[in-house]
Amino acid sequence: MTTEKDRTRDTGEERLLYGCMGLGGGWDTTPYGAAEIDQAEAAIQAALGIGITVFDHADIYRHGKSEAVFGEVLARTPGLRERIVLQTKCGIRLAGDDLPGMYDLRGEHILRQVEASLERLRTDVIDVLLLHRPDPLADPEDIARALGSLHRQRLVRGFGVSNMSAAQISLLQAHLDVPLVADQLELSLARRDWLEAGVLVNTAEAASVGFPEGTLEHCRAHGIQIQAWGALARGRYTGLEETPEERATAAYVTALAEAKGTTPETILLWWLQRHPARIAPVVGSARPDRIRACADAAGREPELSHEEWYRLWITARGTALP
Repeated sequence: MTTEKDRTRDTGEERLLYGCMGLGGGWDTTPYGAAEIDQAEAAIQAALGIGITVFDHADIYRHGKSEAVFGEVLARTPGLRERIVLQTKCGIRLAGDDLPGMYDLRGEHILRQVEASLERLRTDVIDVLLLHRPDPLADPEDIARALGSLHRQRLVRGFGVSNMSAAQISLLQAHLDVPLVADQLELSLARRDWLEAGVLVNTAEAASVGFPEGTLEHCRAHGIQIQAWGALARGRYTGLEETPEERATAAYVTALAEAKGTTPETILLWWLQRHPARIAPVVGSARPDRIRACADAAGREPELSHEEWYRLWITARGTALP
């Protein structure tokens, strides 16, 4: 268990995060065992080994088992909790008990889920709590009361959101006494609508892009860290290519990696990090070898020129820019 002392770092200083969704076994309620704990420990140690100190969770990952196996590793590794930043999320309810999957940002649900996460993670404080998805029925004043209570009780140090637009962030922030510190979005060389929304303004294609324009700019203007989930594009450019555009992009990614003495995974992460918003990618693989392949994204500044960055984008989109 940690003591209530302020840490000198927060997620805003980190260039890379480790996403714990792959830990804990299957997406079911089957109990985890020693093998799942050992797998989690190997992944955590690989992440620490390349300099990652922020670990990203959610209460729903593997039905809570991701947090639970992480807590097991913390319990058997003295001093580890004081070396890391723990981030988790709440606000999604998985389907079950004759109820559909839904979003729930009612204050009472937030409080209940944080209590459960603290117990599973075997800690007395969460460094950053993200609201996982927008809940159309949410009352921002109710959310603010819950977050304020968690902050006053020193159960949560900081707050952020995930998958939210600039307008949704602004509405919530208007009711909060503490600043929102992060917005976690799906961003990658394969998921490019966050870029397309900006450059397709005043073009016929603009209506085809659903990303809320201005979200990245809002976060930059207000000091909100942009975190990128799905940053490695689910392997589309590192072995799982299917389309001509993906194969062409993978070939260029590999060529760049060889020229710069690094890995294809690093090139994909550098492409995000090269953006002036200083995007912090979340590495979600449970495989230690793939985690270690991201080492240069944690330890080196992005070595992509203006031209190389654009060529990656244009090759991946398969058509010239407007």
